Amino acid sequence: MFKSLNNASNISKLGFGLLASTFILTACGGEETGGEANSNDDTAAETRYELDATTPAWKLDTKEETTELTWYVNADWWNKDFGTDTVTKKIKEDLNIDIEFITGDDTKLNTLFAGGDMPDLITTFDPNSEIGKKANSWALSLNDLADQYDPHFYEVYAEETFNWFQLEDGKTYGYPNYSNTQEDYNSGMIPTTTAFVIRKDIYDALGQPEFNTPEKFLESLDKITTEYPELHALGFNEVGTGTGPLGNTLQDYLGVPLETEDGDFYNRNLDEDYLLWVETLNEAYRNGAISDDSFADDSTGFAEKTKTGKYATMILDGTVQQSGNLQIWSNSNPDGVYIAVDGPASTVGNEITLNQSGISGWMTTYVTKQISDPAKAIQIFTYLLSEEGQLLVNYGIEGETYTKDEDGLITFTEEIKEMQQSDADRFKKEHRMGEFIFFAHDKHKVLSSDSFQPAIHQMMEWGEGKLYPHFILENTAPDQGTQEARSLTNIETQWANSLISMVRAGNETEFDAALETYKTFLDENNWESIVEIRSGKIAENKEKLGIE
Repeated sequence: MFKSLNNASNISKLGFGLLASTFILTACGGEETGGEANSNDDTAAETRYELDATTPAWKLDTKEETTELTWYVNADWWNKDFGTDTVTKKIKEDLNIDIEFITGDDTKLNTLFAGGDMPDLITTFDPNSEIGKKANSWALSLNDLADQYDPHFYEVYAEETFNWFQLEDGKTYGYPNYSNTQEDYNSGMIPTTTAFVIRKDIYDALGQPEFNTPEKFLESLDKITTEYPELHALGFNEVGTGTGPLGNTLQDYLGVPLETEDGDFYNRNLDEDYLLWVETLNEAYRNGAISDDSFADDSTGFAEKTKTGKYATMILDGTVQQSGNLQIWSNSNPDGVYIAVDGPASTVGNEITLNQSGISGWMTTYVTKQISDPAKAIQIFTYLLSEEGQLLVNYGIEGETYTKDEDGLITFTEEIKEMQQSDADRFKKEHRMGEFIFFAHDKHKVLSSDSFQPAIHQMMEWGEGKLYPHFILENTAPDQGTQEARSLTNIETQWANSLISMVRAGNETEFDAALETYKTFLDENNWESIVEIRSGKIAENKEKLGIE
């Protein structure tokens, strides 16, 4: 159990889908406008109920026939079932709606826009794609929808999030899930999702070794390599085509600055303290503490080694995402459970500044101009953003799937808990708690330890007080389709290659050559222009956030 359920929780950082860079505006609903919410429904909402800001409109709506809606989600993995499980059955009943979900990828999304036969709602990723930036040409503004059909929306939304998504016309068209505001960070209810972990049996056997300086890091890994040659002394998540936990995650452990003293964009990759730790990783590699497998393994390979405790220590990114694998190992080896300890730390006195989901969130949902019943659409937003809706999607129905104590802490019923732990497929099919995440937020997960596998509770405790929002860096990349955007893509690929080459270098000469290759590549690929663009966008972000 965590030290405090009011100071822990999480959803893992999941991989973010990117929309296609080319946005087809054909048949998107006409010219760019503020998009007033004119109803296409035969029964105008104003004849169905009288607006009342103190009461959500779904409780006032007298419409008897079920509203049928189509909802496109730009993710092939999305569960399209609706009305067959505890969560969506209750949504269907309360809102008197039926939803047909359509899923696809970027190609299908652009085809929708090109064909003009738009669904009622659309959920995408990356609000700064061309589709997101042009939302006022094809979507209705949430301001107008709330004003005309459900002013209670303003009682449940996060104003800072809403304003962050505002377009140049002063209106907001999309609303995200997992958008954390400064208030959320300050609350302590947003947990870390990264940790430097070690098997407890090894930690105790070696006298609780330390890892917070380069010298201690190498010394401790050498002990592990000697005492446990059958294990990988240090592992980390799949590197793939990026840098994995060896890039931004490690930089956050070291508290590498987000900006220069003048408030401009700072290339954290070239921070001296960070490069010292990359040199340390290289020495660990040459000492045999890091296996070549760690650079070749995909997510399946990493998961398999985690389940079987093959890593003595790990730089772990996405603790909740890996919680199932960690729990499998813990169940069969309770003495060897992975625990979080202080890992690599700044050598120049910087505080740890771990990142979590930012204010931009993850998935963004819009109401299109072809919506058949705009009143019902905004009612969905209000319902799912409310405390009532959040409890439903996370825990189901009180008295049936969960109970709540006098302090407001939630516990699944024994039957549900047993099903969750022993028959995950049935739990998902019959109940779907924790999955219907369009407007989900971390702060509602902390109401119950049942939201998370026991294997990561201690990791969450360790992370308390170590988060620092990176809001100013969000959406600062050059606009898609520009020369600078293309250059940045190439630079990021080069950095990934250079970083891995640095860690795997056979000697100092090879290390320096890989670093120099990256620096030269910056000079040859519009880096100064990219920095100028990013610095300007940082300034814009600060203005949005009220940071001087």
